[in-house]
Amino acid sequence: MPKINKYVDIDTVEREAKKDLIDRHSPFIHCADTAKAGEPFEVTVKMGNEYTHPDDFDHYIESVTLFNGETKLAGATYVPGTLGNVKAHNTTTFTIIPTGKKLTLVAHGYCTKHGVWEGTPVTVEVAE
Repeated sequence: MPKINKYVDIDTVEREAKKDLIDRHSPFIHCADTAKAGEPFEVTVKMGNEYTHPDDFDHYIESVTLFNGETKLAGATYVPGTLGNVKAHNTTTFTIIPTGKKLTLVAHGYCTKHGVWEGTPVTVEVAE
């Protein structure tokens, strides 16, 4: 199994020194705080918050995956050049149908040069 890099695993000093590397590889989840069970719910995963990621032939975001806890909900795969071969935020919007009382959303992004990166989990309350 590949090593999964997590934003929270890096101490504060190292995080500040490598902020651009960490930020551009971390998937950030953007969605509403509440959802309605059985109705379409949009979740956007943006790679990087402040810093953009390269889109080169040998260094690009190959995939973004969305999980509810350990259950895979959705995924998207990309080829080099998807973002026009310029530094950009790879932004993917998934539409899911929530079930249960809450979602614990976690995203992974895979960089062809720096491996798998996991973002900070986001909790969504699901109403009936």
